[in-house]
Amino acid sequence: MYQTNYHRASSVDDAVKLLKSSDDGKLLAGGMTLIAAMKTRLAAPSDLIDLRHVGELKGISVAGKEVTIAAGTTHAEVAAHGELARACHAICHLASHIGDPHVRHMGTIGGSIANNDPAADYPAGLLALGATIVTNSREIAADDYFTGMFETALEEGEVVTAVKFTAPDQCGYAKFPNPASRYALTGVFVARRGGEVRVAVTGAGDDGVFRATAIEEALAGSFDPSALEGVSVSADDLMSDIHASADYRANLVVVMAKRAVAAAKG
Repeated sequence: MYQTNYHRASSVDDAVKLLKSSDDGKLLAGGMTLIAAMKTRLAAPSDLIDLRHVGELKGISVAGKEVTIAAGTTHAEVAAHGELARACHAICHLASHIGDPHVRHMGTIGGSIANNDPAADYPAGLLALGATIVTNSREIAADDYFTGMFETALEEGEVVTAVKFTAPDQCGYAKFPNPASRYALTGVFVARRGGEVRVAVTGAGDDGVFRATAIEEALAGSFDPSALEGVSVSADDLMSDIHASADYRANLVVVMAKRAVAAAKG
């Protein structure tokens, strides 16, 4: 690893000041991506600003169907939260299948969506739920937040502080995990609210998370796995890599969508 300066932020405002005063500072949440990148010398920040001890970035609030999850909340805390499970069980299920126990107890929801890995789970969940990403300076709709592979609408000096959403009537998440990393080769989150159905796909798109409109239209007519019989997804904008071809992922999108709907229904 390269030499770096370590700072323990005491508040979000303190973190922003430290970030602005550094030459090439990076925020550290769980460090599941950043520390690994530093070890392999793919990243060499001048300063690390540690957010793990900032109290305002911790906790989950559930008021009826209105959910707020602070950015520093770990995957394990999301997975185990009883009130959240009653309001939106699929987001807890999603969190419970991220990585391994070490990753789940260190990684955070804010760190995940700030990094926006194309195979991360949370982007699909938040996009399908129509969530809002809250920062230290504004609120951003999930539809506008995820802008591409490893890219977001965050501006320089902006810090994710929370995510919030209204729990849907029904929701489900299913993914086909890489057996080693447990990243999603393809993951699909479905959410139904009234007559509207939103479906988001992670792990498959060559530009990151995306909405699957053909599947949304089919499920809006009948929210049942059988509604997806005969529905196909184009492989044109999907990834091909050593793990799976674009055609294979296109098929997986439909298969995982069926499983996600089945989970949502019971």
